[in-house]
Amino acid sequence: MLKYITENKILFFLLKAFGLYLFWYMLYDLWLHPKGNLDNIVSNNLAFLSSLIISSLGFTPIDSAAISTENITVIGIDGTHGLWVGDACNGITLFALFVGFIIVYPGRIINKLWFIPIGMLIIHIINIIRIVSLCLIVFYAPDALNFNHTYTFTIIVYAVVFGLWLLWSNKYAHFSRLSSIEKQIQ
Repeated sequence: MLKYITENKILFFLLKAFGLYLFWYMLYDLWLHPKGNLDNIVSNNLAFLSSLIISSLGFTPIDSAAISTENITVIGIDGTHGLWVGDACNGITLFALFVGFIIVYPGRIINKLWFIPIGMLIIHIINIIRIVSLCLIVFYAPDALNFNHTYTFTIIVYAVVFGLWLLWSNKYAHFSRLSSIEKQIQ
């Protein structure tokens, strides 16, 4: 049975992905998220860097420390209601999704060791750009916030993550025998 699973590349990939998902669920949902430390660090970093960019654009940022609560960080331009950056919006889930895909996908470990942190940094930068853009939308066109938050930036962020996956799979993932995978699909 074990030999069949390891020889069947697709089944082995799916089992590794499921196992990694279970590991992430137990690590994050049952331990890290309830503690809140990781989410707070990432959300506060997003607020800090977004505030720096907002300031560099000539705006006065909201004093997020005065408004933020345990699970929500507020960022925005002074004079607006700002944005709430909750745990679901801080990018940790995207980090996990990206990292999980790179881990279970074939490729040299040495390439994974540099590609994963660079990919996470790119995702974090895209999230900062998203937050700053949404703050500007709240300032200039608050009625457009919901649409852009729900659709525009969701598509952009997931397109970047998908682009990173494509880059990995086309340039750095090395299949021992691509033809054997193609045969299993047929």
